Amino acid sequence: MNAATSIDLDGQLLTPRDAGYDAARTVWNAMIDRRPRMIVRAASVADVVTAVRLARDLDLELGVRCGGHNVTGCAVPDGGLMIDLTPLNEVRVDPQRRRARVQGGALLGALDRATQPYGLATTAGNVSHTGVGGLTLGGGMGWLARQYGLACDNVVSYTVVTADGEVVTASRTENPDLFWGLRGGGGNFGIVTEFEFQLHPTGTRTLVAEFDVRAEDAVPVLEGWRDLAAVAPRQATFTAGVSSTPAGPIATVGYVWVGDPAQARRLLPAMRALGRPVAARVTTPSYLELQRRDDTTGAHTFRRYSAGRYLAEFPTAAIEAFLLRGATDLHAGTWLPGVGLQAHGGAIADVPDADAAFGHRGTMFEYGAGTRWTDPAEDDARMSAARDAGTALDPYASGVYVNSLTADDGQRGIRRAYPAAKLARLAALKTGWDPANVFHLNQNVKPA
Repeated sequence: MNAATSIDLDGQLLTPRDAGYDAARTVWNAMIDRRPRMIVRAASVADVVTAVRLARDLDLELGVRCGGHNVTGCAVPDGGLMIDLTPLNEVRVDPQRRRARVQGGALLGALDRATQPYGLATTAGNVSHTGVGGLTLGGGMGWLARQYGLACDNVVSYTVVTADGEVVTASRTENPDLFWGLRGGGGNFGIVTEFEFQLHPTGTRTLVAEFDVRAEDAVPVLEGWRDLAAVAPRQATFTAGVSSTPAGPIATVGYVWVGDPAQARRLLPAMRALGRPVAARVTTPSYLELQRRDDTTGAHTFRRYSAGRYLAEFPTAAIEAFLLRGATDLHAGTWLPGVGLQAHGGAIADVPDADAAFGHRGTMFEYGAGTRWTDPAEDDARMSAARDAGTALDPYASGVYVNSLTADDGQRGIRRAYPAAKLARLAALKTGWDPANVFHLNQNVKPA
């Protein structure tokens, strides 16, 4: 420990004896209870460089934490060195150039709060306490993606600390190979300490429409909803879900619109014509309220498991499987997960497939099954139910979002996340930038 305790930091070094250690190692999934040998709470790029070199000198496994939302808890290396980026959370906005510089430890809420006073935003996820870094490096879906592309499509440049402890810039003109890989290749190639994002004039207004129907009546409703989604304006992101209620399983269909609510209301008659709902909700939250809408009550206190798939089509058989959630009939099963769909298309599909590591530009819907609980005795049953809900959509799946992969998926999951040609290119890139696989606590692409 002598070498570690003598290092010079702008931030803080925590060991298991220090106050704040347990808080720093706690992540979103309460199932994760690992104890790093040390935690560097980085307050500068120099701290990140120091930590990377220290981990290599001491032969310690290296994890990187921002929002800590990865369900596998890969940010927390048991007995290793965790770099906590959360002190690096500044967001600087240039409204004239429509650019934002976002440090690697910032959360999505900080980005939105900084840009919205100017009526600007860029694509970010749907939960405000998610880290900008992890979301963006995997691709980054959000309510603006159909208008402006994924989060990774809106990055102008990255500042990166490499496995050798060097600081480099990646853009279309500087280290373009690394720029390509960071746009969807996850945390495999370095630690991003700053993102430069393109911003867009989104305004501050939105509309959310939701219509509940009994699950047993939902097949024709979902068929009509699917067909509406295929021709919807880009301001609309169609959503659907199935959840358990005391009255039985309920399917919810609707859409989220970012822009003028008056224009959004033009879709309402077609939605209402799909069938008679048991409940309906049409609200007009501000964009900031929309971005906090799915924040979890209790945040980091729940045990969690999830499964995801990309769907290039959504035939009637897939609709029926979606409603069943891995069970044998609509009212069967215990602790069934909630399942949901979010529409892709629009600007996401406009980006040429070869332009970035992110694949599956032809996705119609992203499917997710997620469950949360508090009693460890339920772990196996809860996870099994969520796995079954994910597997149920396999016959219709075209791939998977890399940020949705779990420890169960392993290298098979990586092969599903990236088409073979892209995976080969990513492996070659890994060989060039991280041949020793220092950055392997992630959805790992192994060196070629």
